[in-house]
Amino acid sequence: MEPKDVKLKRLFHRHGKALILPYDQGLEHGPVDFFDAPFAQNPMHIIDIARQGGYDAIAMHIGNARRYFEHYFGDVPLVLKVNGKTSIPSDDEPLSPITASIEDALSLSAIAVGYTLYVGSSRQDEDIEQFAQVREEAHKNGLPVIVWSYPRGRDINEKGGKDSLYAVEYAARVAAELGADMVKLNVPSLKRNPDIPKPYRDYETDLFNAVKRVIASACGIPVIFAGGGMVSDDDLLEKARICLEAGASGLIFGRNIWQRPLEKALEITEKIKGIIKGLKA
Repeated sequence: MEPKDVKLKRLFHRHGKALILPYDQGLEHGPVDFFDAPFAQNPMHIIDIARQGGYDAIAMHIGNARRYFEHYFGDVPLVLKVNGKTSIPSDDEPLSPITASIEDALSLSAIAVGYTLYVGSSRQDEDIEQFAQVREEAHKNGLPVIVWSYPRGRDINEKGGKDSLYAVEYAARVAAELGADMVKLNVPSLKRNPDIPKPYRDYETDLFNAVKRVIASACGIPVIFAGGGMVSDDDLLEKARICLEAGASGLIFGRNIWQRPLEKALEITEKIKGIIKGLKA
């Protein structure tokens, strides 16, 4: 059995930074993400981008991972998401139930599993216990665990919101403390808010140094940043540049890639890879 650390290193083999293409939004957000990009409803669109764009992995839930196995196996490694939920209920007390097993991940030759952890949710006791079971079984079977570490819930909202530096930095630390092998985070917002706890409430910084703080909070485990909702090419590339120059181990941009037609998606991918190459020069 290949050790989990070897599998984790394979995510950095092509570019030196991990480029992962996530396609878990169909469950998490519903059809809204495909409303203006109907071509993206077809998982083959994402698989074609990942194959032709040289991505290090794709992240999928169990249904599409099984149905489209023959189309990506051997070309693009799989990160199997093992929990998830819809966006229909209120996010006041979020918890993502288990949707797939480590046995499923092994049967699909996954390179890693992905777990969504809602830091700050009033149900975090259940979440942390559930994650601990996934982590232990994954590690016993040589699979690294990538944590989608998301501040969520009523208490987070009352403390300045899910995107504050306080919340994102806390989420990074929690993932590291709980044994994640890699953590996926959103880029923090620098909006001032009187509800953010001290000392963050009055802390002034720029985005580059905010991202550096978040990465430092992860205690040395690789940090990859999400792209969020669709933005302009210039804004996306600037976000990528800041994150990578600040020390991010990679990027996990989804909607900002696959909501574009194939040719445009490959074009923006090449520009992101160009930023990575520029860092090596």
